[in-house]
Amino acid sequence: MLARAAPGTVGVRARVEDGKNGDRRENPLLRLADYAAAARELPLSPETEHYARRAVIDWFAALFAGCGLPPATFLAERLADGRGRGHAVSYVDGRNSNLRHAALLNAITSHTAEFDDIFRDGGYHPGAPTISAALAAAQDLDCGFHDFLKAVVIGYEVGCRIALAVQPSHYRFWHPTATIGTFGAATAVSSVLQLDATAIAHALATAATTAGGLQQALRGASMAKPMHVGHAADAGCLAALAASAGVTGALEALDGPVGFAAATSEDTGKWDKALAGLGSMPPLIGQITFKSYGCCAHSFAALDAVADLRREAAFVGADVDWLRVRAYAATKDICDRPVVHTVEEARFSLQYCLAALLLFGGVRAAAFAPKHLNDPAVGKLMRAITLEVEPELTARYPAQRGAWVTLGLKDGRVLERRQPTRRGDPDAPLLDDELSDKFRELAAPAIGVRPAEALLSTLWNAEELPKAIPLRPSPGS
Repeated sequence: MLARAAPGTVGVRARVEDGKNGDRRENPLLRLADYAAAARELPLSPETEHYARRAVIDWFAALFAGCGLPPATFLAERLADGRGRGHAVSYVDGRNSNLRHAALLNAITSHTAEFDDIFRDGGYHPGAPTISAALAAAQDLDCGFHDFLKAVVIGYEVGCRIALAVQPSHYRFWHPTATIGTFGAATAVSSVLQLDATAIAHALATAATTAGGLQQALRGASMAKPMHVGHAADAGCLAALAASAGVTGALEALDGPVGFAAATSEDTGKWDKALAGLGSMPPLIGQITFKSYGCCAHSFAALDAVADLRREAAFVGADVDWLRVRAYAATKDICDRPVVHTVEEARFSLQYCLAALLLFGGVRAAAFAPKHLNDPAVGKLMRAITLEVEPELTARYPAQRGAWVTLGLKDGRVLERRQPTRRGDPDAPLLDDELSDKFRELAAPAIGVRPAEALLSTLWNAEELPKAIPLRPSPGS
């Protein structure tokens, strides 16, 4: 088990020097570090604690949805000899390990099935890297549940604000959950380690130079996308552990002329806007999107629109003659895939997801059973779906993510819906009961109904950290 750093000791060994690096009013990295250190000393309000519990419940739902899927299942076996000693839990195999091993595997697992949460305005999934790292550190150090929740809140805040500073142009070449997730993980683990502001600054500086993840990995059949997020969690843990040992970083790593923002974004002058109200307004963890579907969220508005039309007009998939979607540019760029060959591609195909919704009734885990990929009815319906860019919707992105849908039925009816936002976004949030239902649906097949209910009750109400939970045998095992 690791020992926590004594408050102030790391600051002596890695002190921020006076001068430009030390001007905390101008340096966003230092402002974020100051916030993180100060926030750790304050109690969570009941409202913020509730937001944090919602995020952790959703993370576990996404985690259990991915526990039986590659690449985590491949890597849990391949990396078994590197688990080391520790008290952190790798949920993909239910075994204890050191915190970096658990954070890596849990982050991969919780991002694989595409059910993990979103910070809409930053185009970033904070839960998978941040909660994976925070929980691994909290379990390994045996810290209190409220300290863990506080680390999650702080990690979300720092990561989401960095996302605001570099998006949307960052998304052109980079996978934000891979890059920005490194900062969320580093901050959360620094909070669990009780590092002071100086050490947190050096952890963030190291995180900046270890962040990575190319957008190209999202465009094909690659399994690298969830591995991006595992790397973010692991690299964030490493950055925090390094800072706790006195390792220093380049303190202008965020906004320097050749720093993170300059290297990965056209939006290098947005720090004042991104950090406005830091520490004095409701935390951004209260502005998180929770998914209703297990696929890329750029498809969600169109899925919501078609689901509403189907409910109102009482038709089925076989009744559809053609379907036209107009959406913001990122939807077409990422999700216009009229032909798919793998489950990974299907999760990022608007055509497949709409066909699954119409033919199977939903876009949850069952919709991506491999047998459906070659279903002739799916392929036929996919060929009837077209996707176009709508400039008006593109101009509203990323703060609003809508779709306009026109649908022709074989009986001659033409149905239309303009969907201004996505269900689950902050302006159309999932209720607590809906979040609980999502958890039950995704967790029960993996761990059983009774263990799922017990864990759900713990996450809503209890004060102790969750421990290992055995997975049920997979079919055919």
